[in-house]
Amino acid sequence: MLPTTSPQSNGDPSSRDAARHTAGAKRYKYLRRLLYFRQMDFEFAMWQMLYLFTSPQRVYRNFHYRKQTKDQWARDDPAFLVLLSIWLCVSTIGFGLVLDMGVVETLKLLLWVVFVDCIGVGLLISTLMWFISNKYLLKQPSRNFDVEWGYAFDVHLNAFYPLLVILHFLQLFFINHLVVINSDWFLGYFVGNTLWLIAIGYYLYITFLGYNALPFLSNTVVLLYPFALLGLLYFLSIFLGWNFTWGLCWFYKYRVQ
Repeated sequence: MLPTTSPQSNGDPSSRDAARHTAGAKRYKYLRRLLYFRQMDFEFAMWQMLYLFTSPQRVYRNFHYRKQTKDQWARDDPAFLVLLSIWLCVSTIGFGLVLDMGVVETLKLLLWVVFVDCIGVGLLISTLMWFISNKYLLKQPSRNFDVEWGYAFDVHLNAFYPLLVILHFLQLFFINHLVVINSDWFLGYFVGNTLWLIAIGYYLYITFLGYNALPFLSNTVVLLYPFALLGLLYFLSIFLGWNFTWGLCWFYKYRVQ
């Protein structure tokens, strides 16, 4: 027979230790630290942001160390999320300036981008990947080996950051002078669509690295299959003259009207 838990066992060290590692306890600790900036390691978060461009494998190697030392894969420090939010706000304001939006329109765009594009879509993608990885990619389904939802959200944030920098920052220098004004010109949509190819390619690759880093998952190579569709869409867009950046700018302006 399996041992049962008695009311008296709630106070022993093993019970207290198990309680500290529940999903609810980890979530409470993470959200609570959002209120204490001095407890956040912003220097380390900036290091992660740098290496997501140069060597993303090193970032996920750190997730291994966290699992060994703190018994969890997901981040317990919200510093990365805070810096990402600042990046998102600054780049969105830059988008509003480049597109000649007013203060109210820029504020509306900022709210849309933060709460819908980043948080809403991020929660949706993280939940979908969490379900798929636990349902189809586990080597041996077990309660002791599963993908934490918090880790799935961290993988999304890691992959979203390079996409944000490329599409919301680097692209700003080309929009008015090349990509949008000359939207029907080959060089215009070639530059714009190439930036989209690099950004989404980064997102797919860093997402793959995140789940490939988990030793209890198998067949994670399937996460690279969307590269074939991405390449096909890219060459099709160049051949047909589609301009994804022009479409994004039109969508942003339509949102705030």
